[in-house]
Amino acid sequence: MTAVGQTDAEILEQVARLTAVVDGLSTAVVICDSTGQVTHRNLVAKVMHGTHSGLLIEEVIDRHLAVATHQHSELLAAEELDLFGPPRQVMVVRAMRLDHGGAYALIEDVTERRRIDSVRTDFVANISHELKTPVGALAVLAETLVEEEDLDIVRRISARLFEEAHRAAHTIDDLLELSRIELDGGRYTESVNVAEVAAAALVRAAPLSEGNQIAVEVQIDGPLTLRANRRQLESALGNLVENAVKYSESGTTVTVECRLQGTYIDFVVSDQGVGIPVQDLDRIFERFYRVDKARSRGTGGSGLGLAIVRHVATNHRGEVLVSSEEGRGSRFTLRIPHRIPDRLEDRESESESEFSSDQFTTTRNPPHEERNSPS
Repeated sequence: MTAVGQTDAEILEQVARLTAVVDGLSTAVVICDSTGQVTHRNLVAKVMHGTHSGLLIEEVIDRHLAVATHQHSELLAAEELDLFGPPRQVMVVRAMRLDHGGAYALIEDVTERRRIDSVRTDFVANISHELKTPVGALAVLAETLVEEEDLDIVRRISARLFEEAHRAAHTIDDLLELSRIELDGGRYTESVNVAEVAAAALVRAAPLSEGNQIAVEVQIDGPLTLRANRRQLESALGNLVENAVKYSESGTTVTVECRLQGTYIDFVVSDQGVGIPVQDLDRIFERFYRVDKARSRGTGGSGLGLAIVRHVATNHRGEVLVSSEEGRGSRFTLRIPHRIPDRLEDRESESESEFSSDQFTTTRNPPHEERNSPS
């Protein structure tokens, strides 16, 4: 709205300022006149216009603008569009009538919001299920034990009680570990010996590998050190080795390779296990996601190991490379920069040429390269 007595130059200046504000919005805005003719699109709307998904959205925008232009109510019902892509997008379109004729439409990308809502819902459902099973078993076993007098049966029930209690405790421990790693923004000035990290991972997996008669071999290309969080690296590599052992057949070998690759140090864990279907590769780093649920629960896994690996890689500005072939084995590569900023918040000061945006934690399946096993 312009004030009475404004000159044409002042009006043009005001319009320019308002246009600049609209163009600076992260939400797409489309404005039309009283005839329904589009008079302005902000920068986000212009980028969207003409694309494949944009064409589908344009149909909805035109319909909402037409209704808003001839309807007296200021705010109309929003419409949500689920575009399957790729990439998949969820867009919300709503239109409002302007006081002096015409209307404008707001197109908001809520893809990330919907994804987070879905992850939150799945997390609550999964953790409830993961804890309900052992806790329920504990209650039944304890109730049976109260009135049981046969010592042999008492011993068997006691052993089961111990197993179920350990299972619940293991899930809680992994949840606490994941939470700690997610929140960790401390300094990474510690010089970490790669051989010591590999040794800690072997110690962690030893009971399982010895019990299943699976050999674990370590290959380190010379003395390697890096500046990192020792505890997080030990947790990540330990989870990868333990995971590889769990899904390997008796008598096979799990290989751990540590090597310098340019500005990165790669921790590569390979197994000769069951592998994983291609359609599941994109989901294995989700919390509690399991490819073979029956086998996973039989091995005692919490389903959080690979989520921990992903967050450790993210905290160190690294990535996780993964590939797998069913029946032939899997391979994970935890790739950590040889040097990272002192603090996570100092990352922006690093050269973009050294740390580009696509070097953050990713799940990939490059041909004849990295392979992955179930969580």
